[in-house]
Amino acid sequence: MKIKTIIHEAAEGGFWAEVPSIPGCATQGETFEELLNNLYEAIEGCLSVDIKSPDTGDNPRVIEIAV
Repeated sequence: MKIKTIIHEAAEGGFWAEVPSIPGCATQGETFEELLNNLYEAIEGCLSVDIKSPDTGDNPRVIEIAV
């Protein structure tokens, strides 16, 4: 899986990154190497969040649409 991230230089030094495809997924690091390590952990953590499935009732209909 490939995920695009946006890496910023922090004004106070170091770096911070955000993952636009995963809302709320962001991290920081003092060095670029530390940022990359933290980024892997942040993405793994954001993707492993257990979200309760909505109650769909007795006759759920699942469709796939292209946008």
